[in-house]
Amino acid sequence: MNRRAFFKQAGAASLGAVATTALAAPALAQENPKISWRLTSSFPKSLDIIYGAATDIAQSVSEASGGNFTIQTFSAGEIVPALQAADAVASSTVEMAHTCSYYYIGKDPTFALGTAIPFGLNARMTNSWFTAGGGNELLNEFLAGYGLYALPAGNTGAQMGGWFRKEIKTIDDLKGLKMRIAGLAGEVMSRVGVTPQQLAGGDVYAALEKGTIDATEFVGPYDDQKLGFSKVAKFYYYPAWWEGGPTVHAFFNKEKFEGLPPAYKRMLTDACAAANARMLARYDAANAGALRQLVAEGVQLRPFSQEILEASHKAAQETYAEINAKNPAFKKIYDSQQAYKKDAYLWAQVAEYGFDTYMMIQQRQGTL
Repeated sequence: MNRRAFFKQAGAASLGAVATTALAAPALAQENPKISWRLTSSFPKSLDIIYGAATDIAQSVSEASGGNFTIQTFSAGEIVPALQAADAVASSTVEMAHTCSYYYIGKDPTFALGTAIPFGLNARMTNSWFTAGGGNELLNEFLAGYGLYALPAGNTGAQMGGWFRKEIKTIDDLKGLKMRIAGLAGEVMSRVGVTPQQLAGGDVYAALEKGTIDATEFVGPYDDQKLGFSKVAKFYYYPAWWEGGPTVHAFFNKEKFEGLPPAYKRMLTDACAAANARMLARYDAANAGALRQLVAEGVQLRPFSQEILEASHKAAQETYAEINAKNPAFKKIYDSQQAYKKDAYLWAQVAEYGFDTYMMIQQRQGTL
C-alpha cells in the first residue's frame, strides 16, 4: 500500500469515528442526563454514622454517574422536621428521604414493620428478610399506596434499652413513666404502664433534662454518648427488645424513582446497599469503646429483668393480635416476618449461637 492510499483510508476512518462520536453523544446524554435531587434526613449532622449514610449515598451516586446525578443532603429541620421526612417525599417537596419507616405509624401501624417491631428480627435476619425473604417487595407493595418506594439504607444493630432517671427493677417501676420511644414499642409500653412520647432525636436531651420525660431510648452507646444522655440520666438498660435490628430506609418519591434511567436506578440501589452494610459495620466498631467510656464515667449498666421482658413480650403479642384482626396489610407483612423469624432462629442457634456463646465465655475469662 502506498502512502497516498494509506492516508486516504486513514482519513476516511477518522471521519467515521467523528461521526460515530457525534451520534453517540446525544444518546449518552439521554442515558446519563443531568439530574439534581434533594434528600431530607430525619437525623442531625452531629450523629455522623446514621446521618452519614445519606451523604455516603449521595457521594456514591455522584461518582458513579460522573457528576451527572447529584443529591444534595439536608439534616433534620433544614427543610422539614425530622418526623415529616416521608411526607415531604410523598408531596414532592423533595425527591428522597433517609428516615425510619416506624416514625409514620400514625398513618398506619404497618409502617412499623419497615423498621422494627418489639421482639422482631435481629439485624442480620432483618437484612436477610429484606434482601432474600421477599420483605422489601412486600413493604413496597404497601408503600405504593402512599406514592413511596423504599430501599434499606442502614441498620444500627440491636439497640440499647435506654436511659432512666431511676432504677427499674420490676414491671411496677415502669408504671407512670413518660418515655421517649418510637414505633409500635410505644403501644406495647403503654400496656405495661408507660406513657410513650415520640420525639425527634434532636429534641430528646432537652426534654429529659427538663423532666418533660423520665426516660428515653435512642440508638446505642456511640450516639447516646454524643447526645449527652448520661448527664441527665444514669441508669442505662439493655436490650431494646423493641429494636433487635432496625432498618433505616431511603424513601423515594415513587414516580420520580420510576422515571430515572435504568443506570441511575442501579446506582441508587447499589449505593443504598453499600450504605446499609457500612452503617452496621461502623456502629459495631464504635459502640464498644463508647460503652466502656460511659461506664467508666459512672453510668449504671443494667439488664431488663426477666419479669419485664416476659410482661412486655405478652403485651406485644396482644398488640399484634389486635392489629392483625383489623389490618390486612399489617398481617400480610407480619406473617411473612414471623415465618422467616422461626426458621432464622432455628438455624442461628445451631451454629452462630454455639460459636458466639463459647467466644463470649472466653472474652469474660480473658482468654481470647
